[in-house]
Amino acid sequence: MPASKPETSVTPTILRILAVVAVIGITVFVYSIRDQVEEFAQYGYFGAFLIMVIANATVILPAPGVAVIFAMGGVLNPLGIALAAGVGGTFGELTGYLAGYSGQAAVENTQAYNRILPYVQKYGAWVILVMSAIPNPFFDVAGIAAGIAKIPVWKFMLACWVGQTIKMCIFAFAGAYSVDWIASLYE
Repeated sequence: MPASKPETSVTPTILRILAVVAVIGITVFVYSIRDQVEEFAQYGYFGAFLIMVIANATVILPAPGVAVIFAMGGVLNPLGIALAAGVGGTFGELTGYLAGYSGQAAVENTQAYNRILPYVQKYGAWVILVMSAIPNPFFDVAGIAAGIAKIPVWKFMLACWVGQTIKMCIFAFAGAYSVDWIASLYE
């Protein structure tokens, strides 16, 4: 009986390549419009959503966002801003997850990645929740690690949403109370 060759499918490879191209394209686009992000604030809660999608869609490169959420919290309902920004931030963070899930992560041999991956593999979505709840420059690496560890996308998104919403609540309410505090200084 002849040895059978394992079936290989081109589809996963094509999907991985498309995911990497999409992540690179989104990152380049967002980085190119980073100076215009503040204009989305005029759209209220939907603007907060868009700002955080854009700010979190970049992989590794920083984009503005939290400062605008801080300011918007002083103008609109801070809980509404936090919820909209939390959802937007979660969708934006999918780019890092997809980069990792595709298996084409550019950060695999970095010190930050090598420190975060074991925690993501051991504790899974809990690491994502905690890391997305605190402002830190390593969340993109954690998202990539979550994709590489093949954490189910729904778990990644749920943990990311809870963490992002907590973080956005802190910034939006800080913005709301600082505006009141500053106004009381002028009275």
